[in-house]
Amino acid sequence: MKTRILHNPRCSKSRATLQLLQQQGIEPDIVLYLEHPPSAKEITEILNMLGREPRELMREGEAEYREQGLDNPELNDEQLVAAMAATPRLIERPIVIHDGHAAVGRPPESVLDIL
Repeated sequence: MKTRILHNPRCSKSRATLQLLQQQGIEPDIVLYLEHPPSAKEITEILNMLGREPRELMREGEAEYREQGLDNPELNDEQLVAAMAATPRLIERPIVIHDGHAAVGRPPESVLDIL
């Protein structure tokens, strides 16, 4: 299975993770997720691979998080995932997907565990 990275070239951690993959001899499929956001189904699959809850994959410091009231504890997982699909800036980055596993590149070296 081809390795994929949900990548934001403006993010230093995302660039460092991509460089680390390339140093390992891996040329991943690069998904510019801000331009081509993952669907709610894809986000749910990524969460399952990560073993995380939706809020654990959200960038809570983004203005959109506050503006959309996503800190509301009454929101369910489906609503949080829908918010990430609609506003991909909310998704923590980068995410590397390899062979049915996923890892967030924070720090970039953490993706080595799934290769």
